[in-house]
Amino acid sequence: MLIKGGNANATVSQVLRDVYALKKPFGVLYKKKNITRPFEDQTSLEFFSKKSDCSLFMFGSHNKKRPNNLVIGRMYDYHVLDMIELGIEKFVSLKDIKTSKCPEGTKPMLIFAGDDFDVTEDYRRLKSLLIDFFRGPTVSNVRLAGLEYVLHFTALNGKVYFRSYKLLLKKSGCRTPRIELEEMGPSMDLVLRRTHLASDDLYKLSMKMPKALKPKKRKNVSQDTFGTTFGRIHMQKQDLSKLQTRKMKGLRKRPAETGSEDERKKSKRIRRH
Repeated sequence: MLIKGGNANATVSQVLRDVYALKKPFGVLYKKKNITRPFEDQTSLEFFSKKSDCSLFMFGSHNKKRPNNLVIGRMYDYHVLDMIELGIEKFVSLKDIKTSKCPEGTKPMLIFAGDDFDVTEDYRRLKSLLIDFFRGPTVSNVRLAGLEYVLHFTALNGKVYFRSYKLLLKKSGCRTPRIELEEMGPSMDLVLRRTHLASDDLYKLSMKMPKALKPKKRKNVSQDTFGTTFGRIHMQKQDLSKLQTRKMKGLRKRPAETGSEDERKKSKRIRRH
């Protein structure tokens, strides 16, 4: 859900509209201004979360102390789990970049560049938040033509650079197409401000999967890292002497061979007598 603060300016409002355009139809945009301060009072956010049944939110506001302000957060059991405040330093809208856009409901590819996303705890939580916010619905299969746009996040020198590119599949002369990226917007330069992070115990509890959603274990069935299913079958001990093999014409005995074998058998009988 995307919520506009009581003193949101034109830049913040346009950011919320552009993010909503990327999230359609899996988002709710509240157009009316709501006077609230997420870091001081979360009751209104929790109310909107219950009303719209949303676990992720983006709140935009603007004031003299924190201009062009964005707050991204997520809920657990309709209570604020963690949220991070970001400042918009530079913004280019979807309308300003005159290129073709992706259709509504397209699932994006997410790319994160920069060591800060793996080293610093605040950036690590921000990466987790952005993945939850932009990843879209979970799908079992993805076709090549469905990979249409990329969201790129770069952490460098204390800033987060957000870019959006459309994926163009060109002819390459072989089966695998040649890929080109074309910027389609929006693009933002963000600065990390305040953070409200959940404790490690609460964070682990929120990630716990309910028993009803856990897949049931199937006996003697396993999967490897590539998703290939393997099954183990238990059988009784086989008598290989009675095993019926494939009969081939090249392995059949010729009449001359059968005649020589009969003579050998007769000679063996005579010797025994």
